[in-house]
Amino acid sequence: MIAYVAEALAMLRANPMRTILTLIGLVIGVTAVIAIEVAGAGLSGAVGGTLGSFSDRSFTILPQTRQGDFERARIKYDDVVRGARAVPNIAVGIPFGANTRLVRVGRHHARLQVAAGVDSRYETTALMYGRGIAPEDVADAAHVAVLSARAYERFFPDGGDPTGQSARIGDRRYVIVGIQQKPAGRQINLGRGDVAIPSTTYARDLARGDFILGATFFVDDVGRLASAESAMTEWFRTLKKGRVEYTTIDKRALSKGIDGIFGVLTFIVAVIGAVSLVVAGIGILNIMLVSVTERTREIGLRKAIGATRSQVLLQFFIEALALSAIGCAVGLALGVAIGALVNGVFLVKISGIVPQIPWLRSIVIATGFATVVTLAFGTYPAWRAATLDPIEALRYE
Repeated sequence: MIAYVAEALAMLRANPMRTILTLIGLVIGVTAVIAIEVAGAGLSGAVGGTLGSFSDRSFTILPQTRQGDFERARIKYDDVVRGARAVPNIAVGIPFGANTRLVRVGRHHARLQVAAGVDSRYETTALMYGRGIAPEDVADAAHVAVLSARAYERFFPDGGDPTGQSARIGDRRYVIVGIQQKPAGRQINLGRGDVAIPSTTYARDLARGDFILGATFFVDDVGRLASAESAMTEWFRTLKKGRVEYTTIDKRALSKGIDGIFGVLTFIVAVIGAVSLVVAGIGILNIMLVSVTERTREIGLRKAIGATRSQVLLQFFIEALALSAIGCAVGLALGVAIGALVNGVFLVKISGIVPQIPWLRSIVIATGFATVVTLAFGTYPAWRAATLDPIEALRYE
């Protein structure tokens, strides 16, 4: 067996240009598929990282902007409170969106987005200092605030624990009770401002009975989130007594949308890989047929001195296998390198998550490609060589 492998490699080295041109299609196909597998591992982490600010237990409802009676569909804070009480499986509801206000802390000031924050039982962002918004803060409409990492860096460039200090939001004084940790990547931060205050305080001091952008609701049982979402949408339609339409957003739907985009990309790459695989297979079939033709006298001589049909078959089959194995190995290395580069340069910076390279799955795919190409396109040339008549082969010029 070792002698067969050595002879196969020697034949490939004897015709380097032909070998390289034959392998290009296989390398491209395997590289494309492996790269998308490796990048896919990073994308899964990136989706989780960028959606880290979304709770699995929440959904957001917004009036559709393009509808006949948008004004009727608009939401007030009182609607959010009533909806949370009326619809089963709803734990709490808060206004969605943020108001721009001038915020002053000591000698620093900036115009920042102030939003209603959910109490700490439902918060998904970890804290650097202090605590989150407590249920008592919501019940008392307390003047407390939790700063984002961005706001903290703006107001406290020297660092340190600022909890207990005062911040003026507009014309009112708030006590800073917590600082959120800086996310590892670039999280989608829909409706979450730089400063979070209790929802009741937000409704009293900022919304003041006016319409709000939308509402975010948290459920008790995440397994029934979809039904709560549908029930809340229907409740708002009934409340507004008109032909009104609402859009809902949740982490599951966002993930599904991103997965759909990635699915299309995967399909395109799979098509490229399949086409490259067929091209590579035809190339290997061609080079092996040429090799059989060029070595017809050699095959006849081997048979004349006692080589069996199975030995000739094995010799040419191993040559086809060597071509496939080299192409798939090169494609595996390039695919892993490209996928890792995409993860390191783009996805890790976005998500802050370093994914594990799916080595086993990548090796299985590359091995599968080599096996398919060898069986589909290497068997016939090997069979043709094995079935040559030795007398006719010796006469061949």
